[in-house]
Amino acid sequence: MRRISFVLMILLSSVALPALAGQKLDLKSITQGVFRPETMAAVEPMSDGETYTQISRDGKQIVKYSFRTGKQVGVLFDVATARGAQVSRVDGYIMSPDGTRMLIQTQTKSIYRHSFTATYYIYNIANNRLEPLSEGGPQQTPLFSPDGNQIAFVRDNNIFLVKLLYDNAESQVTKDGERNKVINGLPDWVCEEEFSHNRAMVFSADSKQIVWVRYDESEVKEYSMMLFKGMNPEREEYAAYPGFYTYKYPKAGEQNARLSLLSYDIKSHQTRTLQLPLDADGYIPRIIATADPSKVAVFTLNRHQDCLKVYMANPLSTVCQLVIEDNVDKYINENVFAHVKITDHNIVLTSERDGYNHIYLYNLNGQLLRSVGDLEPSVLRLGESAHTIVTDVYGYNETTGDIFFAALNDGPTDQQVFVNHKNGKTDCLTPKKGWSSAVFSSDFKNFLCTWSDLNTPPQITLNSVLGGSSVRTTATLIDNKALADKYNSYDMGTKELFIFTTPDTKLCGWMVKPVGFDPSKRYPVVMYQYGGPGNQQVKNTWNIGMNGQGAILEQYLAQQGYIVVCVDNRGTGGRGAEFEKCTYLRLGELEAKDQVEAALWLGRQSYVDKDRIAIWGWSYGGWNTLMSMSEGRPVFRCGVAIAPPTCWRYYDTVYTERFMRTPKENGKGYNEVTPIARASQLSGALLLCHGLADDNVHYQNTAEYVEALVQADKDFRQLVYTNRNHSIYGGNTRNHLFRQCFNFFNEHLK
Repeated sequence: MRRISFVLMILLSSVALPALAGQKLDLKSITQGVFRPETMAAVEPMSDGETYTQISRDGKQIVKYSFRTGKQVGVLFDVATARGAQVSRVDGYIMSPDGTRMLIQTQTKSIYRHSFTATYYIYNIANNRLEPLSEGGPQQTPLFSPDGNQIAFVRDNNIFLVKLLYDNAESQVTKDGERNKVINGLPDWVCEEEFSHNRAMVFSADSKQIVWVRYDESEVKEYSMMLFKGMNPEREEYAAYPGFYTYKYPKAGEQNARLSLLSYDIKSHQTRTLQLPLDADGYIPRIIATADPSKVAVFTLNRHQDCLKVYMANPLSTVCQLVIEDNVDKYINENVFAHVKITDHNIVLTSERDGYNHIYLYNLNGQLLRSVGDLEPSVLRLGESAHTIVTDVYGYNETTGDIFFAALNDGPTDQQVFVNHKNGKTDCLTPKKGWSSAVFSSDFKNFLCTWSDLNTPPQITLNSVLGGSSVRTTATLIDNKALADKYNSYDMGTKELFIFTTPDTKLCGWMVKPVGFDPSKRYPVVMYQYGGPGNQQVKNTWNIGMNGQGAILEQYLAQQGYIVVCVDNRGTGGRGAEFEKCTYLRLGELEAKDQVEAALWLGRQSYVDKDRIAIWGWSYGGWNTLMSMSEGRPVFRCGVAIAPPTCWRYYDTVYTERFMRTPKENGKGYNEVTPIARASQLSGALLLCHGLADDNVHYQNTAEYVEALVQADKDFRQLVYTNRNHSIYGGNTRNHLFRQCFNFFNEHLK
C-alpha cells in the first residue's frame, strides 16, 4: 500500500455556524424542501434592455421589473383579468420577438429530462385577449417566427404551423411523424438526454422557411419497462395486469437514428432536403438561426465526437458551407453547445483545443477574430495552477465588442463573472470569493447576480456595469435571510474545503464535521461522490451535497455523529482536459482508485475511525461506489449505490461512446472495467436501490449486477421502487429511500 506523499489541508469558511442546542433535523422535512432557498425562476430579459419579466410566486401573473431598480413596473399577464380563454396558472411563457404577444404554457406534462407536452395559449398584450394555440391536442416546443406572425410547434412527432394574421389558421408541415419511427423537429431520446435540448427546428431570419432535423429511428432497437398500478400516481390501467412502456434507446455500439436536415418553404409548401455532409452515424446537436435568411447554423459531430463542424445551411439552395471545424483530443465536451451564442454577425464558441475551456469569437464566415484564454488570477484557492476555465457564456455585445462569461480563475472551487473587451483586457465583475452567476440585460448594462458560498444561502442582487471592473449594486432582491436564520437555529456542523495529494495527483474535497467536533475522538465517515466526466461537486457554494440546500442531508448525518466527505476524483471538471480526460476508454478505473486513496487518507487522520468508512452515490456516483468497493483494497465498511450503471454496454450511444468509443473498438475497456466483472472483489456490505421505470439507467443494470453478485456468492440488499424513474421520487418515495440508506449506515457503522 503506497503512502500519501504530501498532505496540505486548507480550511475555508470553517467557523462553526451558531446553533441552538437540541434543534435536530427531520428527514421528512428535508425531503419536502423545508430548507429549499428562495430563487428567481423563469427570468427573461426584455429586448428593450431596461426590463425583465418573471412569473409571480403563485403562478398567476407574468410581471415586468426594472433592470435598474428591481421594482415592478407592470403586469404583462394576469389569469384573473385576461379575456377569452381561461387558465388557472402559468407554467411558462414565450415572448414574441416584437414583444406584442406571448405564448402562455399550462397543463405541462413531463416526458423525459428536457421534453414535455403542454397546452399553449396565444396572448395579445394590447387587447388582453387569450386564445388557444391549437385545438388539436397538447403541443411541444412552440416557436415564434422572427416577424412574430407565425408559430411552429410539434405534435405527435409532426410539425404544425399557425399563421396569426390569417385568423390563427393551422396547417400541417410534415405527415410522416410516427412514434418509435420518425421524429420531426424534436431530438430523439439519446440526443435530448446527452446534448441537453428539446427542439430541433428554427425559422429562417425572413420567416419564410422552417428548417428542422428529421430523426428516422425505425432501425433503433427498443427497450421496454414494466409498469404497475403503483401509487402517487396510480395507474389504474395496470390494476390487474402490468403493462410496458416501450421506446427507442440506442445502447453503446448499436444503431443510432438516421438524421437528415430539411427545409419547408411556407409560401410554396415545398420541402427540400439540405445537402449536409453528415456521417451516416453522425449527430446534429444544434441548429440555430442567424440574422441572414440564407444562413442557418448547423452543428455536427462525428460518432466519436472528437470533430465539431459548423455549417451555414441555405434553406433555398440546400447548399451547406463548412465555416468552422474544431478537432479536439479524445472528445468534444457537451457543454460547448449550451455555451454557443450567435449574434447578427458573429459566433461565440468554447473549445478545449489548448487543454482548457476557452472562448473563440468568429464571424459568420468562420474567420477567427479573437480568443479569450488564461486570465491573471487574483488569489489562487486550494493550491491550484493559474488556468482559466470558462463555465458559461452570457453573450457578446456587437456594439462594444465585449464578451460576458463566467469562469473558474482562482482555482477550481470559485466562479466569477467576467467581461472581455475588444482590446483583449478582461475585468472581473464579481470579485467576491464564492460562486457567482449572472443574467444580463439585453444591452449588457445591468445584470442579476446570484452568489453564495459554503455557509451563505444564495443572494440575488441587481447590478449596473459602470465600465471596466466597476460595478454598482443597485438592489438586493433576495437575501434568503429567513432561511439562514432557520438553518442556523439547528445543530449544524462546520463545512470546510480541503486538498490532499495522492501518489498520482492532487484531489479537492469538502467536509462536514458534527457540531461540537472533538479532534481527540474517532468518527465514522460517509463519503458522498458523483465522480463522472466533467461533473464537479467540490465548490465554494451553498448548493453542495446529495440533496443540495446547504449540504442539508450531510448535516443530518453529522447530527447522527458522522463526518461527511466529498472528493472530486480524476475525470471530474474544473481542472482542465488532462485531469478530466485521463479516464478515457477505461471509465471507473482511476475514479475508483482516487476514492480509495481518499478513504486511506481519511483513515490516517486522527479524528477518523479507518474501520468505519462508507461510500455512496447516485447514477454515476452509484457506478463509482460499486467500482470503489471492488477496487481491490478493502477500505469501505459499507456502501449504497442508487440507480447505478453497472456495465457501459447497457448505456446509451452518445454518452458512453464519447468516453469509451464502441464495444467493438474498446472491448477490453468495456469488459474489464465494470462492477459486474469485479463482483467477486466486492468488499463491504452493499445496498442497491433502483427505480423500475428508470428510462435513463435501466433497471437492467442492477438486475445483471445482482446476478453477478449471486454467482460470486456475495451478500447484498436491494430496494426496488415501483414505477419510479431515475430521480426516484413521488409521494413519500424520496423520504423512504433516504431513510433506508441512513438506517443501513447506522447498522454497519455504529
